[in-house]
Amino acid sequence: MKNSHSKRRLYRLAILSLSLFALAALSSARTPTATSVNIVNNSNREIRNVYISHVNTEDWSGNQLSSGAVIAPGQSYSLSSVACDQQQVKVIAEDQDGCFLTTVVNCGGSATWTVTNDTARDCD
Repeated sequence: MKNSHSKRRLYRLAILSLSLFALAALSSARTPTATSVNIVNNSNREIRNVYISHVNTEDWSGNQLSSGAVIAPGQSYSLSSVACDQQQVKVIAEDQDGCFLTTVVNCGGSATWTVTNDTARDCD
């Protein structure tokens, strides 16, 4: 009887340990990370707004530029501590013509996005 009681206790301990390990793995997978993005404007257009979105959706944030700030030709702007709850985040820039330019960056580090005159624009 003592042996079966010990086996049950050991079995419960093993189940509890596995459950805690699985819970820890799931919670760390969903923990938001931060990334920084340096936007370099090597085009001849001003960038007037910058937004963040999940990669496969159109859930844009508010403007990420400081109030009244623009990224003029030849200038750069750094976004720091961009929250990422997935592996990548989409960065959207709006130029002086109201056209949008986008890129996708990996989360958890720092990235540089260089906008040039050849960067594809969506002007619809």
